[in-house]
Amino acid sequence: MSETDTPPEPIRLGWEEWLGLPDLGLPTLRAKVDTGARTSALHAHEIETFGSARAPKVRFDVHPIPGRDDVSITCSAPVVDRREVTSSNGEIEMRYVIEAMLDVGEGHTWPIEVTLTDRATMASRMLLGRQGLREDVIVQPTERFLRPERGFEVYTSRRIKQVAPRRALRLAVLSREANNYSTKRLVHEGEERGHTVEIIDTTRCYMAINALAPEVHYDGKRLPRYDAVIPRIGASITPYGTAVVRQFENLGTYCLNSSAGISASRDKLHAHQVLAGQRVGMPTTAFAASPKDTSNLIGLVGSAPLIVKLLESTQGKGVVLAETKKAAESVIDAFRGLKANFLVQQFVKEAAGEDIRCFVIAGKVVASMKRSSGGEDFRSNLHRGGSAVAARITPAERRVAVKAAKAFGLDMAGVDLLRSEDGPKVLEVNSSPGLEGIEKASRKNLAGKLFDHIEERVRPTPARGNTAKKATARK
Repeated sequence: MSETDTPPEPIRLGWEEWLGLPDLGLPTLRAKVDTGARTSALHAHEIETFGSARAPKVRFDVHPIPGRDDVSITCSAPVVDRREVTSSNGEIEMRYVIEAMLDVGEGHTWPIEVTLTDRATMASRMLLGRQGLREDVIVQPTERFLRPERGFEVYTSRRIKQVAPRRALRLAVLSREANNYSTKRLVHEGEERGHTVEIIDTTRCYMAINALAPEVHYDGKRLPRYDAVIPRIGASITPYGTAVVRQFENLGTYCLNSSAGISASRDKLHAHQVLAGQRVGMPTTAFAASPKDTSNLIGLVGSAPLIVKLLESTQGKGVVLAETKKAAESVIDAFRGLKANFLVQQFVKEAAGEDIRCFVIAGKVVASMKRSSGGEDFRSNLHRGGSAVAARITPAERRVAVKAAKAFGLDMAGVDLLRSEDGPKVLEVNSSPGLEGIEKASRKNLAGKLFDHIEERVRPTPARGNTAKKATARK
């Protein structure tokens, strides 16, 4: 620096200051500045580690507003260290250490190490120790709030998502097939984004069901808190699988698809009743329990050919095309002899063995493909040798697909449509749609779009309305 250069003004801090840790989603904190303390500390609770042993992360909750435990921000960060820290009252505690960017206002930021501990009994949510002070910082111990004032209204619903950073998430995929394409894609995409994705075998979960502390256990241990759960529930375990999802819902965990939505979509009779109740177009469908009603049942659907379908059918199994009325009666009698539940449905001949799979995420169709049956088979399922190509869908088809997914409250769904003479008709709403066929056909990263939605959905929970303003500290 030349003799004519003016040295930069020092950064002056009082013993209490408005600071921020924006990388953690904490843009406003009232902190105590204490040069007598060596390390900095942040009030945190529900502290849990996750991730691999080589690159551990820690997740924790912070109540940024003194006296307002209803406002909680969930944070996560890589673990820098774990060390013994002696508190001001002489107690020795093992604390996780993270690195965070300190913001003191007016464009001044620098990285500091912060230890995580319970400061619930302290007036300030953060303590800034001498290791966190730059050389150009001057602490004036008789002054307070020398930095620009900040308000806690940033934690209201109107503003919180504007300042919330992307953070590492801890996610669970409920799946019995770890080597399934969809499961592997979800794990790979999540880890590429810095998240930790754990595969949990649904049938190995067991539950402690009580009003005060519901829990999910797995292989002898209580499962940790997850930021989100992605259910991939197989049709054969729907009742138990949805019970596990329901338990996570009781814990307050965001589940990509709800237990109620999965259950309703899996029961084909229930699903058709839901669609009919929402005025969603579908092939004419009939159901009856009594053998005496066979002829009337067929008559409700129309003339042959028609479809006879088991209520629990998946991937085209248990679906029979009856070319004539006599053939339909024979199939119905056979199903009844097996005491199987089934329905009878109109055959949309003009679809010509083709259907449209629309992949819906958060109320938007993000990809679509046309599936064609293989050989003489009328079923277009890829598991039965069908083929798929990317498809352009009409505005009407897009509206119907979105409406069908919304009818079940599903944030992710595969909606199968038939193109009929009188408009699109919903054939099925799949709550665990596979990614392989539609990703390859559409050449889109649908796992990525799914994580875009999850990351947006699990951002910090704000205060309600303007109540955070009332807690703004008075000087």
